[in-house]
Amino acid sequence: MQNDILDLIREKRDGMSKGHRLVADYLLEHFESAAYMTAQTLGTAAGVSESTVVRFAAELGLDGYPMLQQKVQDASRHRLTSVQRIKLSEMRLGDDIPGNVLTSDMEKIRYTMENLSRDSFNRAIDAIDNAGNIYITGVRSSAALAQFLYYYLDTIYDNVKFIRSSGGSEIFEQLMKIKENDVMIAISFPRYSSNIAKAAAFAASAGAKVIAITDSVSSPIARCAAEVLTARSDMASFADSLVAPLSIINAIIAAAANKRQSELSATLGRLEGVWEEYEVYGAPHRKSEDE
Repeated sequence: MQNDILDLIREKRDGMSKGHRLVADYLLEHFESAAYMTAQTLGTAAGVSESTVVRFAAELGLDGYPMLQQKVQDASRHRLTSVQRIKLSEMRLGDDIPGNVLTSDMEKIRYTMENLSRDSFNRAIDAIDNAGNIYITGVRSSAALAQFLYYYLDTIYDNVKFIRSSGGSEIFEQLMKIKENDVMIAISFPRYSSNIAKAAAFAASAGAKVIAITDSVSSPIARCAAEVLTARSDMASFADSLVAPLSIINAIIAAAANKRQSELSATLGRLEGVWEEYEVYGAPHRKSEDE
């Protein structure tokens, strides 16, 4: 079973023509930079024609070079070290860093919007709303997403638990009471966390419903998930670009709030009173007549 396109290329390489082997060898040796080359550029680098590169994609059973390029990009994000990411980002970002990063982020949100399963999303919301307990977990860069989701769901529901992990058995100790009718929302993006994948598997084995927020149905946490909400992620430099996953999380919060409008309005009304009494938020600055 292939984990990604590079494994498939490696498996099929020996049975390819000479020209296709040249393309295969270049992709396997330079996948981090080849992932962002045009078909013509890749052909020149590998010493073959552009048409050979296009036929190479077809031989792999892909619908054209853009699909091959996308799959190599996906594979490279899983495999790149932080040092390799820094080197690659210099080539990708060019001189207009803000423009290129923002454009890339907009494309990821658009892709996510077009490919998100609305049926899976609606089933996930129903599961969250009817859950006995809601467990939320994510580590590394995904920890910020998990914390954001926890903050708002904890305002809407009374049964939300944030699962922290610093390694070892800690994450499982916090999940010892998870059971059927509970929900775990697991968040993980490349490079995937093995701890989160194991925690999701543990929750599923206890009968809980796992909702995975990740980049692909082939993600490790998707394998044991009842619902998979996919969002496009990528690297800005050595850091991950997670604007599309955050948009999915915002949609979850909005949908959950709609489910519990009356209860949420009452909660927020009480909170507003507390905030005002204890001056939690500063008053806006008003200019005096002397200013």
